Amino acid sequence: MSATASTNRLSPPGAILRHAVLLVTAALILVPFVWMVSLSIKPPGEIFRASFSLWPTQFYGVENYTRALTEAPLPRYMGNGLIICALILVLQILVCAPCAYALAKLRFPGRDLLFGMVLIGLLLPQQVLSLPLFILGYQLGILNTYAALAFPYVVSPFGIFLFRQFFKTIPDDVVHAARLDGLSEVAIVWRIMVPMALPAVLAFSIFSVVGHWNDLFWPLIAVRDQSLMPPPLGIMAFKNEEVGSDYGPLMAASTVVVLPLVIAFLAAQKWFVDGLTNGAVK
Repeated sequence: MSATASTNRLSPPGAILRHAVLLVTAALILVPFVWMVSLSIKPPGEIFRASFSLWPTQFYGVENYTRALTEAPLPRYMGNGLIICALILVLQILVCAPCAYALAKLRFPGRDLLFGMVLIGLLLPQQVLSLPLFILGYQLGILNTYAALAFPYVVSPFGIFLFRQFFKTIPDDVVHAARLDGLSEVAIVWRIMVPMALPAVLAFSIFSVVGHWNDLFWPLIAVRDQSLMPPPLGIMAFKNEEVGSDYGPLMAASTVVVLPLVIAFLAAQKWFVDGLTNGAVK
């Protein structure tokens, strides 16, 4: 029997195993979200019931979601999240694209050293820099403003790395031709490179928006004004350590906050996958 026939015979069990692993992994990832939605439609008496059930015996979704939208200014928090995520994303693209182009297509002393620093930046957790960033924000006088929520993320090592890797797949002949046509380096970045790297831009946009929409650590440090709070910090209004958390409205608010991200990802998943896997120019 040939090796090809043996491979074909063994491939169905292998495919079944791979799909089984994917399904189990997906189920483990989805369980917390399903449980969150389940708790958001249960009355307080059923949330801590010993017996397990996803669907409540008494539907309490209207009350929980009404309280989530009225007892705390949840629409305001989501509006803040939209403003902050959009501001951060625009600034990140404005900074990361030229930096990535320089590291990918220009030759200058210290280029490899700078790229090594970018890789080191990828390894540093955000919490390591929180204290110096807080002191810097205080000295600049921008604490408790939208600027305080945005300025630590303007330079994204991940964005520079992702754009650089995509820009390197673009042939140098494209850059040389643009220079012969009289385009400046800045014009090449924004008129040639970024449009060609649109899948990478979309993939990075999803990473950026999801990361900063869900960010709690830095907003907890940077702002105190309730009118500036992003969604993760705002929904903590339902958490009360003295009388106990109101889990029904809390889970309802969490569901409302997560829903836009789910819809956006489902709508853009094709471009997200292309941005991460398809970097070659055909």
